Amino acid sequence: MEKKTTTGSNWWDILGKPQYGGEIVIRASRNIENFDPYFPEGLTSIYGGWMERLVSDDWALDPAVWDNTMAWHPSKYMKGQLAESWEFTEPNIHIVHLRKGIHWQNIPPANGREFIADDVVFHYNRLFGLGRGANKPSPFRKEIGFEELISVTATDRYTVVFTWKTPNHEFIMETLHGVLQSGCLENPEAVQQWGDVHDWHHAIGTGPFILKNFIPNKSAVLIKNLDYWGHDERYPQNKLPYADIIKYLIIPNDATALAALRAGKIDVMIGVTFKQAQEMRKTNPEISQIPIPGTQALTVQPRNDKPPFNDIRIRKAMQMALDLPAIAKCHYGGFVEPYPSTVTSRSMKGWGFPYENWPQELKDEYAYNPQAAKQLLADAGYAHGFRTNVLADTAWDMELLQLVKSYFADIGIDMEIRPMESTACSAFVEAGKYDQLLYRQYGPFGHTYPPLVAVGRFHTNANILGVSDFVIDAFFPKALAATSEDGLKQILKDMNERVARQHFAISLLQPMSYCLCQPWLKGYHGQIHSIWMENGGPSRLSLYGARFWIDQDLKNSMGH
Repeated sequence: MEKKTTTGSNWWDILGKPQYGGEIVIRASRNIENFDPYFPEGLTSIYGGWMERLVSDDWALDPAVWDNTMAWHPSKYMKGQLAESWEFTEPNIHIVHLRKGIHWQNIPPANGREFIADDVVFHYNRLFGLGRGANKPSPFRKEIGFEELISVTATDRYTVVFTWKTPNHEFIMETLHGVLQSGCLENPEAVQQWGDVHDWHHAIGTGPFILKNFIPNKSAVLIKNLDYWGHDERYPQNKLPYADIIKYLIIPNDATALAALRAGKIDVMIGVTFKQAQEMRKTNPEISQIPIPGTQALTVQPRNDKPPFNDIRIRKAMQMALDLPAIAKCHYGGFVEPYPSTVTSRSMKGWGFPYENWPQELKDEYAYNPQAAKQLLADAGYAHGFRTNVLADTAWDMELLQLVKSYFADIGIDMEIRPMESTACSAFVEAGKYDQLLYRQYGPFGHTYPPLVAVGRFHTNANILGVSDFVIDAFFPKALAATSEDGLKQILKDMNERVARQHFAISLLQPMSYCLCQPWLKGYHGQIHSIWMENGGPSRLSLYGARFWIDQDLKNSMGH
C-alpha cells in the first residue's frame, strides 16, 4: 500500500517529475572483473545493471518506515521484481509465481526469448550445486548457508518451488533475493554456450540496461534496453528506464574522483569521508551530501585466543581507556554518535541491542575510566602495563589510531603501530598471521548485514579474532529454527548482548560516510548506498538506476 502524507499527496512528490533521456555517470573505485553471479562478488561485480532478482526492495516504501540508506531490508519490505507474488504453503516450502511476458535481452544466444521458471531452476541449481548439470556449487555456498536449500523445481512455466531445511522466512528471503549478488539471474544459454561468463560480451539478463562496452580499468557503458518490461511503481504509466545511458568511470584515486565530481564529469560518488565532505561543502555547496550509516564500525580487534588478550580484564581495561564521547566531539566534530557499537548497527531500528537499551552496569564497562582500567590491568598481573603492536590498514583513519595509541599509553599499554596497505593487510590477516591487535573498518561491529549473517559473525572458526564461545555458537542454530520475526529479533538481541559483555573487540565509533550527488541527478532519497557501492559495482542497479533521472534543463543551466 502506498504511504500518503497528511495532505493526501505521495511522499515522493518532493523529488520532482521524472524525465527521460540523458546519461548518469558513476564513479567506480576499482576495476570491474566479475560478470557472473556464480562467483563470489568480492569488490568488483557490476552485473546488477542488466540482471534482475526475483524479489527486491520496494521503490515506493516511505523512508520514514525503513531507512533505505541500508542495503538490507526486512522481508516484509521486499517487493516482487521478476516474481509477481510468493507464499509459504508450509514453513519450509516457498512458492514463487513469476510475472508473465518478461524476456531476456535480445542478444545472441538468448535472442529475446521469454523468461520462465526453468531459468530460475537453472540459476539456483548452478549456484548451489544441486545437480542437473551443476555438480560444483558456487564459492558463495559456504558463505550464505546454501546447505539449507534442499531442492528447486519448476511446477509449470511460471511457478518455482523452493524446499528448505530451515523454516526461517527471513533467512530464506535474504538468501534468495537480498543484498547478496547471488540473487541476480544469469541467462542459461550464455552459460551453456560460453561457459562461466567472465567475458563481458556474454553478460545477458532481463534488466533495463544492456552492457554495451567495457574497457578494463577505464570504463563500462550500459545502454537502455528498449524492450524492457518494467514500469515505475510511483508513476505506473511510466515505462522504464528513464536514463539512456549509465556510464561507470573507474577512478581508483579519491582525489582524482573528487576533482571529476567538482568539474561535473561524474554525477555521484559514494564512500566519501567526513573530512572530504567538509571540503566539498566549501568548494561546491551545490553538490548534495547524503549521510550514509557506515556498514561497519571502527574497532581494535585483539586475538582473543592469545595472551594477554585472552583475559577479559585486559579487553575491558582497553575499552575503559577510551573516551568515546570526547573522540566523537573533537575528532569527528560532533558528526558521529558517541556510543559504542555491538555487532548490529544502531541504524537497524528494532534489530539488535543498541546502547540506549543497555543496563547501566554494562554502560559503565564502556565509559571512560582510566583508573578502573589500570586496576583491571593490575588484577590481571600487568600492574606496569605491557607492550603490544597493532596491524593497521592504512586505508582507514590513521589519525584516530594515533589518538587510540595515546589513550592506551595513559594506562600503561605501549602499542606499536605497524601500518600495511589494504591488499597486503587483508592477505596477512586471512593467512592467520596477525597475533596481537588489528585495526581496520572491516571488523565485527556495527553491521547492517542481514540478521542471520550477523548472528554467525563470532561463531567458532568463523571469525579472525580467535573467539570460541559455546554460548555464541548456540545462537545460529536457534536463529535458523526461528519461525517469527519477533523470535529472530530476540536471538539477535541476545547475541549482541553476549558480545558486548564479553568485550571480544574494542569498540571505537561508527562514522558516517557520505554520498555526493550532482544537483541534476534526481529521484533518489537515500538509497544510493544500496546501489553504488564504493568498491566497484552496484547490486541493484537494475532497480534503482532505472528509476533515477537527469534534470537536463538544470544541468545545462549550470554549464554542463
